Amino acid sequence: MPLVVQKFGGTSVGDADRIRAVADHIARTRRQGSDVVAVVSAMGKTTDDLIHLADSVSATQPPREYDMLVSTGERISMSLLVMALADLGVDAASFTGSQVGIITDSDHTRAKIKEVKGDRLRQALAAGKVPVVAGFQGVSEEHEITTLGRGGSDATAVALAAVLNADVCEIYTDVTGVFTADPRIVPEAHRINRISFEEMLEMAATGGRVLMLRAVEFARNHNVPLHVRSSFTWEPGTWVVEEDADMEDAVVTAVTHDTSEAKVTVSGVPDRPGVAARLFRALADKSINVDMIVQNTSAHGTTDISFTVPTADLPVAVQTSQTHADELGASGVAADADVARVSLVGVGMKSHPGIAATMFETLADELINIDMISTSTIRTSCIVAEDDVERAVRSLHAAFALG
Repeated sequence: MPLVVQKFGGTSVGDADRIRAVADHIARTRRQGSDVVAVVSAMGKTTDDLIHLADSVSATQPPREYDMLVSTGERISMSLLVMALADLGVDAASFTGSQVGIITDSDHTRAKIKEVKGDRLRQALAAGKVPVVAGFQGVSEEHEITTLGRGGSDATAVALAAVLNADVCEIYTDVTGVFTADPRIVPEAHRINRISFEEMLEMAATGGRVLMLRAVEFARNHNVPLHVRSSFTWEPGTWVVEEDADMEDAVVTAVTHDTSEAKVTVSGVPDRPGVAARLFRALADKSINVDMIVQNTSAHGTTDISFTVPTADLPVAVQTSQTHADELGASGVAADADVARVSLVGVGMKSHPGIAATMFETLADELINIDMISTSTIRTSCIVAEDDVERAVRSLHAAFALG
C-alpha cells in the first residue's frame, strides 16, 4: 500500500473548522488506498503568541526552557486532529517528536536532526492507525526537548518520509505551490509545476519561504519527492523532484528576495594568510551563518572584508567581528541592516551566457545600485538597498518574461 506523509502548516490547522477539513482530507486519502502519516505545526499564531508571552515574562529566556515552551503548540494541534479523525471513524494516535524517536543535537532553538528511529510509527501503521506527529521538535541525546527552528515541521515531515520510505511527502500550506516570484509583490507571478531539488534549495536559501532549507536538503539527500499544495483548495501544486531534461527549457525559473539580511564590513584587515580564517571561525563558533562574502583587492597591505548574516544575528556578528578586528589589527567594523538580497534561480542558467549581464542592465535601468554580488551555477544574487528590493523583483520578473 502506498505511504504518504502529509504535513499541515499553521494556517492549515488554524482553527476548529480547518482541523476538521484536514481530518476529512486525511480520511479521503485513506479511502483512496494510501497509508498516511500526518505531521502538524502549531495552530495559526500559537507559536508567535508563546514567544510574545515569553518576552513579557523574561528577558533571559534560557534556551532549554524556551524549547519546552514553544514545543507545546504542536502538541495541541496533534491531539485535536486525532479527535477530529475519531469523529470520522479513522483510528489515529498522536505522537510527540521524542515519542517517534527524532534524535537531534543539543543546539536548542535550532537543533538539527541526527537520527530518526520510527519504530513506533511502523507499529502504528501496521495496526492500521494514522500516526499524527507533532512537527518542529525532537529530543537530544541528553534527553532534552529541542526545537528545529522556524519551518522545522517541514524537516520533521521529510525526515519521517525518508526513514519510512514514503512514496511522497506532501507539504500543505496556504499557497497553491511554488511561484516564479512572491505574488504579493508580482501579481502576474505564476505557479511552477515542477522544480528541481537544486533550484528549490537555491530558492529556499535566498528568500523563498515556502519550504525550509534544511527540509529540502534532507529531501534531496534521501530522494524524497515533495509536493507543495494548498490545504484550502486541495488542487495539485508544485512537485520538487530530481532534475530532468524538461526543466532546462526555462533559463530562469524564479526571482526571489530576502529582507532578513544585514551586511558587516571589517575594514583595514591585514592581508596575510589565516586572517580571514580566524574571523570566520570565530563567527562559526557563535553559530552565525555567514552567506555572501566579498574581499576587496589588497592596497598597502590591507583589505576590506564584507559579508552578510541574518539580521537577527547582526549584534553578535558585529561584537564578534569587533573583538577579532582588534586582535588582528583591523581598523574598524561597520554594519548595515537596511539591505536586501534579490536573486535569479534556474537550472538553465548553467548553459546560457548573459544572464548576469541582463540582470545588471535591468537593475541599472531602474537606477538600483548593486552593493555585493554572489553566483553559483544556477543562481545569481545581488545585495541592494532594502527600499529598492521590491522594484528590483518586479523589473527582473518582467525582464526574463516569467509572467
